[in-house]
Parts: sequence; C-alpha cells; structure tokens
Amino acid sequence: MRKLSSIEKPKRGPRLTGLNKKDGFLPHPFDLEHGVRTSGLVAGRHLKTGSPHDRHTTAYYGIAPSVFYALVRRWRQMRPAFPLEETTFIDIGAGMGRAVLLAAEMPFRAVIGVEMHPALMRIARKNLTVWRKADRLRSPVRLAQADAATFPFPRGPCVAFLFNPFGSVVIQRFLRHCARSFQNRPGELDLLYVNNEQEHILQQQKGFVRYFQGQVKRSPADAKADHAILTNQPDGEYASMNYEDCSIWRWQPGD
Repeated sequence: MRKLSSIEKPKRGPRLTGLNKKDGFLPHPFDLEHGVRTSGLVAGRHLKTGSPHDRHTTAYYGIAPSVFYALVRRWRQMRPAFPLEETTFIDIGAGMGRAVLLAAEMPFRAVIGVEMHPALMRIARKNLTVWRKADRLRSPVRLAQADAATFPFPRGPCVAFLFNPFGSVVIQRFLRHCARSFQNRPGELDLLYVNNEQEHILQQQKGFVRYFQGQVKRSPADAKADHAILTNQPDGEYASMNYEDCSIWRWQPGD
C-alpha cells in the first residue's frame, strides 16, 4: 500500500471513516471466507486516541495474507536463533487483528496483538472470538490495548511484526524501547517490517542487523482484491502494488 497524497479531513461521528460503503468500503475475500472483519482503509487522521503519538499514526489496512505467509516463510528459512515454539509473535499496531489471526494458526509460544485505538481493538477481540470458535488457534493469543513505545516485552525470544504502523518519530521511540528491553538479550528479537517506509530509521539504530530487504509479492488473488479495494476509495489517497517492500532485522548488539 502506498500513500499518494495527504488530505486533511476532520473525523465526524462515532464510526471510523473508511469502514462504510460511502467511504468506498469493500470486503477482502479473507473476511468473506472466514466470517471476520479485518477489511477497510482508515487513514491515520481518523485514528485519534488522545495520545501524543496520534499525529504519527499512518493508517489501518489489513496485511495481504499471501505477503504475511511469504515473509514469515522467508524469516523461518533464515533459521531464527530460537524455535518457533519458544518464540512470541507480537503484532505492533495490530488494528483489527488480521496478522494476529494468521500468526495464531502457527505454533508460536504465544501471539500478542498491540493496538492503541479502542474501536479497532474491539473489532480485533470479536475476530479472535470467531477464530477461537472455529478452532483455528494453535497458539495462546492475547490482545493488549497499549502504546507500542512502552509495551513491556515478554520474556524469551520475540518476533515483532510491523505493517508500517507509524511515522519516523514513533518508530525511533519504538526502536529505542526495543534496545532498552533487549540490551542484555542479544539475538532474542527479530523484526519483520512490511511497507518499510522508515527503513532509514532502522539503519541508524545501532544494534539491529538487516538479514533481508526486498519485494515480497502478493498472490494474484490478493493483488486483485487489494487493487479493487484501494481503487474504490473516493479520495484515491492510496494505491496498491503487486508487492510490498519488506525487510527482516535482528537485534545483535556488538555485531
């Protein structure tokens, strides 16, 4: 997903702008197949929480399942320092929880979704209930309404997933928080970064080593769906490519 322009419009009413038909809303086939609600595009200006970080929020949009699976597969092929069963998956800026649902089907030690916006969190909790009733969980899952820049990481190895959730200011704060949290835990944190617009910030953060940078393609079905969804926006503010620019990083201070 690529932002084409910035158009400031005040949020009106209690419902999130971008989740109604008048906003150009179209459901992704993932939702239609599984009976969940993870579709829609909500621009960052409509995701106010009262936090000083609000103005650095990018947007909510669900990750293409094919991109998620392909990036996780590439990460696993790089032989993470710890087995999946010992690793906690953390979705930073989880939104409605599509990545959480996908990760929960894998045998992680645990899966955590971190999201500040209360409306998105309520939807994510409902989606998780659907996933649980469908017996799709292979990992313990919890959702935390919290600030990613201060969220306490669990013990043990972690992999943090980011679908371009923040601008540079919050990414810097998040990375400093990671460095403090894992200062005596080398190799225990990997980052999977999708639509890596703030890649240069990671390059400047001492202690992180990049293991991969490149394009991860959408499947033809996901490419078709995302193109239709984003083309249907009234403002034409975002556009879809057939791939996402991604990177994989590992916390290895001293290397």
